[in-house]
Amino acid sequence: MPPIINSQNKRPLIMGILNVTPDSFSDGGQYNQLNQAIDRTSEMLEQGADIIDIGGESTRPGAESISANEQISRVVPVIEGIRNQISKKIIISVDTTNYQVALAALEAGANWINDISAGEDAQIIDNNLDSSSDNSIEPMLKLAAKKQIPIVLMHRQGKSSTMQNAPYYQDVSREVKSYLKERASLALKMGVKKYNIIIDPGIGFGKLLQHNLALLADLKSLVALGFPVLLGTSRKSFIADICNNLSSLNNINKHDNNNNKPEQRVAGTCATTALAVNQGVMIFRVHDVAENRQAADIAWAIKNKL
Repeated sequence: MPPIINSQNKRPLIMGILNVTPDSFSDGGQYNQLNQAIDRTSEMLEQGADIIDIGGESTRPGAESISANEQISRVVPVIEGIRNQISKKIIISVDTTNYQVALAALEAGANWINDISAGEDAQIIDNNLDSSSDNSIEPMLKLAAKKQIPIVLMHRQGKSSTMQNAPYYQDVSREVKSYLKERASLALKMGVKKYNIIIDPGIGFGKLLQHNLALLADLKSLVALGFPVLLGTSRKSFIADICNNLSSLNNINKHDNNNNKPEQRVAGTCATTALAVNQGVMIFRVHDVAENRQAADIAWAIKNKL
Protein backbone atom coordinates (compact mmCIF):
# COMPACT_ATOMS: atom_id res chain seq x y z
CA MET A 1 0.00 0.00 0.00
CA PRO A 2 1.41 3.46 -0.90
CA PRO A 3 2.11 6.05 1.82
CA ILE A 4 -1.04 7.35 3.52
CA ILE A 5 -0.04 10.99 3.31
CA ASN A 6 2.09 12.04 0.36
CA SER A 7 2.50 14.79 -2.21
CA GLN A 8 -0.54 13.50 -4.08
CA ASN A 9 -2.91 14.18 -1.16
CA LYS A 10 -4.90 17.30 -1.97
CA ARG A 11 -6.90 17.36 1.22
CA PRO A 12 -7.27 15.68 4.64
CA LEU A 13 -8.66 12.16 4.86
CA ILE A 14 -12.04 11.37 6.40
CA MET A 15 -12.46 8.04 8.20
CA GLY A 16 -16.13 7.13 8.47
CA ILE A 17 -17.16 5.28 11.63
CA LEU A 18 -19.12 2.05 11.19
CA ASN A 19 -19.90 0.52 14.59
CA VAL A 20 -21.46 -2.91 14.15
CA THR A 21 -22.25 -3.07 17.85
CA PRO A 22 -25.41 -2.93 19.96
CA ASP A 23 -23.95 -0.55 22.56
CA SER A 24 -21.65 2.13 21.10
CA PHE A 25 -22.21 5.51 22.73
CA SER A 26 -23.66 7.31 19.70
CA ASP A 27 -24.87 4.82 17.10
CA GLY A 28 -25.07 1.49 18.90
CA GLY A 29 -27.59 -0.85 17.29
CA GLN A 30 -28.07 1.23 14.15
CA TYR A 31 -25.76 -0.72 11.85
CA ASN A 32 -25.32 -4.17 13.41
CA GLN A 33 -27.33 -5.88 10.67
CA LEU A 34 -25.43 -6.66 7.47
CA ASN A 35 -27.78 -4.79 5.13
CA GLN A 36 -27.73 -1.74 7.41
CA ALA A 37 -23.94 -1.77 7.51
CA ILE A 38 -23.65 -2.07 3.73
CA ASP A 39 -26.12 0.77 3.16
CA ARG A 40 -24.33 2.98 5.69
CA THR A 41 -20.97 2.29 4.02
CA SER A 42 -22.35 3.29 0.63
CA GLU A 43 -23.80 6.46 2.15
CA MET A 44 -20.51 7.46 3.79
CA LEU A 45 -18.55 6.84 0.61
CA GLU A 46 -20.98 9.03 -1.33
CA GLN A 47 -20.51 11.74 1.29
CA GLY A 48 -16.74 11.74 0.85
CA ALA A 49 -15.28 9.15 3.21
CA ASP A 50 -11.79 7.97 2.29
CA ILE A 51 -11.64 5.15 4.85
CA ILE A 52 -14.30 3.01 6.55
CA ASP A 53 -13.45 2.08 10.14
CA ILE A 54 -15.34 -1.00 11.34
CA GLY A 55 -15.58 -1.84 15.02
CA GLY A 56 -17.21 -4.83 16.68
CA GLU A 57 -16.64 -3.82 20.31
CA SER A 58 -17.75 -0.65 22.07
CA THR A 59 -14.92 1.31 23.67
CA ARG A 60 -17.09 3.98 25.27
CA PRO A 61 -16.33 4.86 28.90
CA GLY A 62 -17.55 2.04 31.11
CA ALA A 63 -17.71 -0.55 28.33
CA GLU A 64 -16.66 -4.12 29.10
CA SER A 65 -14.57 -6.22 26.72
CA ILE A 66 -16.16 -8.93 24.62
CA SER A 67 -14.62 -12.08 23.19
CA ALA A 68 -12.58 -12.24 20.01
CA ASN A 69 -15.08 -14.69 18.52
CA GLU A 70 -17.96 -12.28 19.11
CA GLN A 71 -16.04 -9.41 17.52
CA ILE A 72 -15.11 -11.57 14.55
CA SER A 73 -18.73 -12.65 14.05
CA ARG A 74 -19.70 -8.98 13.86
CA VAL A 75 -16.97 -7.47 11.69
CA VAL A 76 -15.95 -10.19 9.23
CA PRO A 77 -19.34 -10.55 7.44
CA VAL A 78 -19.48 -6.77 7.04
CA ILE A 79 -15.97 -6.57 5.60
CA GLU A 80 -16.74 -9.42 3.19
CA GLY A 81 -20.05 -7.79 2.29
CA ILE A 82 -18.40 -4.47 1.49
CA ARG A 83 -15.80 -6.19 -0.66
CA ASN A 84 -18.38 -8.30 -2.51
CA GLN A 85 -21.22 -5.79 -2.83
CA ILE A 86 -19.51 -2.41 -3.10
CA SER A 87 -15.84 -2.43 -4.07
CA LYS A 88 -12.53 -4.23 -3.70
CA LYS A 89 -10.70 -0.90 -3.60
CA ILE A 90 -12.21 0.73 -0.50
CA ILE A 91 -9.81 1.30 2.38
CA ILE A 92 -11.24 -0.64 5.32
CA SER A 93 -9.88 -0.29 8.84
CA VAL A 94 -10.65 -2.70 11.66
CA ASP A 95 -11.06 -1.05 15.06
CA THR A 96 -9.79 -3.61 17.58
CA THR A 97 -7.17 -4.26 20.23
CA ASN A 98 -7.30 -8.02 19.71
CA TYR A 99 -4.75 -9.78 17.50
CA GLN A 100 -7.11 -12.58 16.49
CA VAL A 101 -9.79 -10.11 15.44
CA ALA A 102 -7.29 -8.05 13.46
CA LEU A 103 -5.95 -11.14 11.69
CA ALA A 104 -9.44 -12.39 10.79
CA ALA A 105 -10.42 -8.94 9.54
CA LEU A 106 -7.33 -8.64 7.36
CA GLU A 107 -7.95 -12.08 5.91
CA ALA A 108 -11.54 -10.99 5.13
CA GLY A 109 -10.34 -7.90 3.25
CA ALA A 110 -9.48 -5.14 5.74
CA ASN A 111 -6.27 -3.26 5.05
CA TRP A 112 -5.74 -1.05 8.13
CA ILE A 113 -5.57 -1.72 11.87
CA ASN A 114 -6.93 0.89 14.30
CA ASP A 115 -5.74 -0.07 17.79
CA ILE A 116 -6.81 2.14 20.69
CA SER A 117 -4.28 0.38 22.93
CA ALA A 118 -1.39 1.14 20.53
CA GLY A 119 -0.73 -2.60 20.35
CA GLU A 120 -0.41 -3.15 24.08
CA ASP A 121 -3.61 -5.18 24.58
CA ALA A 122 -3.05 -7.60 21.70
CA GLN A 123 -2.66 -11.26 22.65
CA ILE A 124 -2.27 -14.39 20.58
CA ILE A 125 -4.45 -17.29 21.69
CA ASP A 126 -2.74 -20.19 20.00
CA ASN A 127 -1.89 -23.59 21.44
CA ASN A 128 1.31 -23.65 19.41
CA LEU A 129 2.68 -20.51 21.08
CA ASP A 130 3.58 -19.72 24.65
CA SER A 131 4.43 -16.54 26.52
CA SER A 132 8.17 -17.16 26.06
CA SER A 133 7.90 -17.32 22.27
CA ASP A 134 9.27 -14.34 20.37
CA ASN A 135 6.13 -14.43 18.23
CA SER A 136 4.01 -13.56 21.27
CA ILE A 137 5.84 -10.24 21.82
CA GLU A 138 4.05 -7.20 20.31
CA PRO A 139 1.93 -9.36 17.98
CA MET A 140 -0.20 -6.48 16.66
CA LEU A 141 2.85 -4.47 15.62
CA LYS A 142 4.39 -7.55 14.04
CA LEU A 143 1.16 -8.23 12.17
CA ALA A 144 1.16 -4.73 10.72
CA ALA A 145 4.80 -5.16 9.75
CA LYS A 146 4.24 -8.57 8.15
CA LYS A 147 1.24 -7.37 6.15
CA GLN A 148 2.90 -4.01 5.38
CA ILE A 149 -0.26 -2.13 6.28
CA PRO A 150 -1.07 1.08 8.19
CA ILE A 151 -1.68 0.88 11.92
CA VAL A 152 -3.19 3.57 14.13
CA LEU A 153 -1.53 3.81 17.55
CA MET A 154 -3.70 5.65 20.07
CA HIS A 155 -3.00 6.90 23.58
CA ARG A 156 -5.34 5.69 26.30
CA GLN A 157 -4.97 5.90 30.07
CA GLY A 158 -6.52 2.79 31.60
CA LYS A 159 -9.11 0.43 30.14
CA SER A 160 -12.47 1.43 28.69
CA SER A 161 -14.28 0.12 31.76
CA THR A 162 -12.37 2.39 34.18
CA MET A 163 -10.54 5.02 32.14
CA GLN A 164 -12.76 7.94 33.15
CA ASN A 165 -12.76 7.18 36.87
CA ALA A 166 -9.87 9.46 37.85
CA PRO A 167 -7.49 10.23 34.97
CA TYR A 168 -4.44 12.23 36.05
CA TYR A 169 -1.53 13.86 34.25
CA GLN A 170 1.19 16.29 35.31
CA ASP A 171 1.55 17.50 31.72
CA VAL A 172 -0.91 15.79 29.42
CA SER A 173 0.56 17.06 26.13
CA ARG A 174 4.08 16.03 27.07
CA GLU A 175 3.02 12.64 28.43
CA VAL A 176 0.81 11.74 25.45
CA LYS A 177 3.49 12.83 23.01
CA SER A 178 6.15 10.82 24.85
CA TYR A 179 3.98 7.69 24.90
CA LEU A 180 3.10 7.86 21.21
CA LYS A 181 6.71 8.53 20.27
CA GLU A 182 7.75 5.45 22.27
CA ARG A 183 5.10 3.21 20.69
CA ALA A 184 5.88 4.49 17.19
CA SER A 185 9.58 3.84 17.76
CA LEU A 186 8.78 0.29 18.86
CA ALA A 187 6.60 -0.22 15.78
CA LEU A 188 9.54 0.86 13.62
CA LYS A 189 11.76 -1.60 15.48
CA MET A 190 9.21 -4.36 14.84
CA GLY A 191 9.38 -3.62 11.10
CA VAL A 192 6.43 -1.30 10.45
CA LYS A 193 7.31 1.27 7.79
CA LYS A 194 7.31 4.85 9.04
CA TYR A 195 4.69 5.92 6.50
CA ASN A 196 2.37 3.18 7.84
CA ILE A 197 2.41 4.49 11.42
CA ILE A 198 -0.43 6.84 12.41
CA ILE A 199 -0.68 8.36 15.88
CA ASP A 200 -3.83 9.43 17.74
CA PRO A 201 -3.91 11.43 21.01
CA GLY A 202 -7.03 9.57 22.15
CA ILE A 203 -9.38 12.42 22.92
CA GLY A 204 -11.78 11.29 25.66
CA PHE A 205 -9.90 8.09 26.46
CA GLY A 206 -8.79 8.53 30.04
CA LYS A 207 -8.95 12.33 29.84
CA LEU A 208 -10.95 15.01 31.59
CA LEU A 209 -12.16 18.15 29.84
CA GLN A 210 -9.00 20.13 30.65
CA HIS A 211 -6.86 17.30 29.27
CA ASN A 212 -8.83 17.19 26.02
CA LEU A 213 -8.58 20.96 25.61
CA ALA A 214 -4.83 20.97 26.24
CA LEU A 215 -4.29 18.23 23.64
CA LEU A 216 -6.49 19.92 21.04
CA ALA A 217 -4.64 23.20 21.53
CA ASP A 218 -1.27 21.51 21.02
CA LEU A 219 -1.87 19.05 18.17
CA LYS A 220 0.97 20.65 16.24
CA SER A 221 3.46 19.10 18.66
CA LEU A 222 2.20 15.63 17.69
CA VAL A 223 2.35 16.53 14.01
CA ALA A 224 5.98 17.56 14.58
CA LEU A 225 6.86 13.94 15.40
CA GLY A 226 6.65 13.26 11.67
CA PHE A 227 3.85 10.68 11.63
CA PRO A 228 0.34 11.24 10.22
CA VAL A 229 -1.98 12.25 13.06
CA LEU A 230 -5.53 10.96 13.37
CA LEU A 231 -8.09 12.84 15.45
CA GLY A 232 -11.25 11.30 16.91
CA THR A 233 -13.49 13.91 18.54
CA SER A 234 -16.74 12.94 16.86
CA ARG A 235 -19.84 13.63 18.96
CA LYS A 236 -17.89 13.18 22.21
CA SER A 237 -19.14 14.42 25.55
CA PHE A 238 -16.43 17.04 26.01
CA ILE A 239 -18.25 19.08 23.33
CA ALA A 240 -21.37 19.19 25.50
CA ASP A 241 -19.21 19.98 28.55
CA ILE A 242 -17.70 23.01 26.81
CA CYS A 243 -21.06 24.31 25.64
CA ASN A 244 -22.72 23.79 29.00
CA ASN A 245 -19.84 25.46 30.83
CA LEU A 246 -19.99 28.47 28.54
CA SER A 247 -23.78 28.62 28.95
CA SER A 248 -23.38 28.74 32.71
CA LEU A 249 -20.82 31.53 32.47
CA ASN A 250 -23.23 33.53 30.31
CA ASN A 251 -26.30 32.74 32.40
CA ILE A 252 -27.94 30.75 29.61
CA ASN A 253 -30.25 27.90 30.56
CA LYS A 254 -28.48 24.65 29.73
CA HIS A 255 -31.74 23.18 28.49
CA ASP A 256 -31.71 25.74 25.70
CA ASN A 257 -28.53 24.22 24.27
CA ASN A 258 -28.78 21.40 21.77
CA ASN A 259 -25.70 19.47 22.83
CA ASN A 260 -26.76 16.88 25.40
CA LYS A 261 -27.32 14.08 22.88
CA PRO A 262 -24.39 12.75 20.79
CA GLU A 263 -26.12 13.45 17.46
CA GLN A 264 -26.50 17.10 18.51
CA ARG A 265 -22.72 17.64 18.65
CA VAL A 266 -22.00 17.67 14.93
CA ALA A 267 -21.17 21.38 14.72
CA GLY A 268 -18.80 21.09 17.67
CA THR A 269 -17.07 18.16 15.99
CA CYS A 270 -16.68 20.17 12.78
CA ALA A 271 -15.12 23.02 14.77
CA THR A 272 -12.43 20.69 16.10
CA THR A 273 -11.87 19.29 12.61
CA ALA A 274 -11.28 22.73 11.12
CA LEU A 275 -8.96 23.81 13.93
CA ALA A 276 -7.00 20.57 13.70
CA VAL A 277 -6.53 20.89 9.94
CA ASN A 278 -4.89 24.24 10.62
CA GLN A 279 -2.43 22.49 12.96
CA GLY A 280 -1.51 19.85 10.40
CA VAL A 281 -3.75 16.92 11.32
CA MET A 282 -4.60 14.92 8.22
CA ILE A 283 -7.01 12.12 9.23
CA PHE A 284 -10.38 12.55 10.97
CA ARG A 285 -12.46 9.70 12.39
CA VAL A 286 -16.10 10.85 12.35
CA HIS A 287 -19.73 9.75 12.40
CA ASP A 288 -20.94 12.66 10.24
CA VAL A 289 -18.95 12.39 7.04
CA ALA A 290 -20.52 15.06 4.83
CA GLU A 291 -20.32 17.81 7.45
CA ASN A 292 -16.74 17.04 8.45
CA ARG A 293 -15.69 16.58 4.83
CA GLN A 294 -16.86 20.14 4.18
CA ALA A 295 -15.24 21.53 7.35
CA ALA A 296 -11.91 19.86 6.55
CA ASP A 297 -11.95 20.99 2.92
CA ILE A 298 -12.69 24.62 3.79
CA ALA A 299 -10.01 24.69 6.48
CA TRP A 300 -7.54 23.04 4.09
CA ALA A 301 -8.29 25.55 1.33
CA ILE A 302 -7.87 28.50 3.70
CA LYS A 303 -4.65 27.14 5.15
CA ASN A 304 -3.16 26.53 1.70
CA LYS A 305 -4.75 29.59 0.06
CA LEU A 306 -6.25 27.43 -2.66
